[in-house]
Amino acid sequence: MKKIMIEGMMCQHCANAVKGALEEIGGTNVSVNLDEGYAEADINVSDEEIIARISEEDFEVTEIK
Repeated sequence: MKKIMIEGMMCQHCANAVKGALEEIGGTNVSVNLDEGYAEADINVSDEEIIARISEEDFEVTEIK
């Protein structure tokens, strides 16, 4: 399970975009916490791939744990 800290999410539409982006690159059990600004997912791709895909949705990944 990776925790992805994301800046720029303001609404449910934003959260849905992030969830969909993570699912597109193989993420499962994806959840997004809009209030705290993070997503969690079981995902087996590189951090760079996660950052690139989230960036395509116009959000900034600040940390991946």
